[in-house]
Amino acid sequence: MTKLHHVSNLYYTPQQGLLAAWLCENSCADKAFFCNSGAESNEAAIKLARRHASNRGITDPVIITAESSFHGRTLATVTATAQPKYHKGFTYGGEMVRGFRYTPYNDEEALKKLVDEINTTPEEDAKAGRKRGLAAIMLEPLQGEGGIRPGTKEYFATARKLCDDNGALLICDEVQVGMGRSGSLWGHEQLGVEPDVFTSAKALGGGVPIGAMMAKGAAAEVFGPGDHASTYGGNPLACAAGLAVAEYLSEHDILTNVRERGDQLSAGLEEISKRYPSVLGEVRGWGLLKGVAIKDDAGCTAAELVGDAMKEGLLLVAAGPSVVRFVPPLIVKKEEIDEALARFEKAIEKRVS
Repeated sequence: MTKLHHVSNLYYTPQQGLLAAWLCENSCADKAFFCNSGAESNEAAIKLARRHASNRGITDPVIITAESSFHGRTLATVTATAQPKYHKGFTYGGEMVRGFRYTPYNDEEALKKLVDEINTTPEEDAKAGRKRGLAAIMLEPLQGEGGIRPGTKEYFATARKLCDDNGALLICDEVQVGMGRSGSLWGHEQLGVEPDVFTSAKALGGGVPIGAMMAKGAAAEVFGPGDHASTYGGNPLACAAGLAVAEYLSEHDILTNVRERGDQLSAGLEEISKRYPSVLGEVRGWGLLKGVAIKDDAGCTAAELVGDAMKEGLLLVAAGPSVVRFVPPLIVKKEEIDEALARFEKAIEKRVS
């Protein structure tokens, strides 16, 4: 290594500036904050939402997240993750971090009702000078751990309007679906909304640890010097990796490959599902993030089917107990998708025989 791979964030480094510029030029964002992982980027978004609410006079800020979501494993992000199985053993007096409420994904009426409830401060709290209010609605454009469930345009439009009407922030967690996996650069582009804040990691560094929180407009002005920081966030090594990923995406038309191979994968999985209707159900997802549901009476779980596929030399991952998740590389080739489908079908054939 001939160059410094870490420099204090007190100093400007060209790689960090160039990557921030690329992210902002290729999204709705005005500024970027760098960290080291998806959980850290979501932590930053949560802190930003709370500070933004505090600036509006809210003492008891509430962030809404969706049931079956996944936002990370730090204490705040695992609280934002509305899955009780991840909370077990981490509570205090039965409570996780306060200030989070959960709502069913893609249920517009439930979301509206919850916002109305949050914006009513309990009488005893009001007498004590406290004010409860909506800080943010934080959603994945497509739920990954929740079973490969894409958001609907109607639901996200409702979330956008509720945030606008209440001075709150719309946050999109793009850690899994962002950086091209959906077939567009950002998953929220599939839904026709612009968030105030969105987060990225995973594919951003092409295997090198990096995370980023992007913000636009007033949200981009919330943090001042010292309000939030990361020792290694935005280091030259990680940002150089991010720039290499960005350059490759831009120069090799990767998004077209994602869409074409994604269509091929969906079509193949749907054909296999038709041939094994007692085992497989709906195929859903975007781009190269696809899931196939396992029937309730299939006689196996998603994890067991993933194990069967591994024996055939195919690496998959479960998305909950009843969905098998396919997340191939964005540069995957046509013949490789064909091979993956053949191996998956072979695993199912052995399972049912």
